[in-house]
Amino acid sequence: MSDAAAVETGEKPMLGTLLHNGVYRIVMQRPERMNALSREMMSALSAELTKAANDPEIRVVLLGAEGKVFCAGHDLKELTAARAEADGGRATYEAIMRQCSGLMQQIVRLPKPVIAVVTGVATAAGCQLVASCDLAMAVDTATFCTPGVNIGLFCSTPMVALTRNASPKQAMEMLLTGESIDASTAKDFGLINRIVPRDYLDQVVQKYAEVIASKSAHTVKIGKEAFYRQLEMPLSEAYDFAAQTMVDNMMARDAEEGINAFLQKRKPEWTDS
Repeated sequence: MSDAAAVETGEKPMLGTLLHNGVYRIVMQRPERMNALSREMMSALSAELTKAANDPEIRVVLLGAEGKVFCAGHDLKELTAARAEADGGRATYEAIMRQCSGLMQQIVRLPKPVIAVVTGVATAAGCQLVASCDLAMAVDTATFCTPGVNIGLFCSTPMVALTRNASPKQAMEMLLTGESIDASTAKDFGLINRIVPRDYLDQVVQKYAEVIASKSAHTVKIGKEAFYRQLEMPLSEAYDFAAQTMVDNMMARDAEEGINAFLQKRKPEWTDS
């Protein structure tokens, strides 16, 4: 059901959104379903991310959720129902995994920073969602796990994002044991950036995001894209690429403005170009 249809029937929209000072909050609102990444939820998230990418007023995206579970990963009832199909569900499973992988890559490729705001349990593809975001903030009671091994389904796609955050042994520990880690351990692993008391979360996260939103959107776009591209390159190739990126960045109006403002001891006036 689309959000418009949900409103007509009195059902709460799947996602809640709010734009304030360049910061766009997207909140998953299906706590009764543990904010699972059903096909419908993934489509809704993808649509909002596309909107964020194309709206110049949106400079930073916050991704949060209602309820005790941030995101429980794939909708297991949806996966199980597909077994009744003629091919045993293979085509559906392939479509769901492609859709999920596409969503995670959309976050990485979005020209604006995406910050996960974790207030509960992030499990399996929900943990993958956190790991795919550029930054992550969590309350001290948040937990994280990749428990697929416990039900005979290794968390192979969450593994891709997880291994780009945690060290190989830390990631393998989570993947092989399926056990939960607390927020402090998640921070040590590199899965989240900061732990914030729940009572101050909204205030701290908004201020944190507004600091990023105050930067040149053009510069942030260049930097985010370069960050992920160089990660996959050999050292010398990464330096060549980064050097050329800096040259191109130096030619931008905002780089000229920013440097002049610094030398003149004034606040820069960004044109986002």
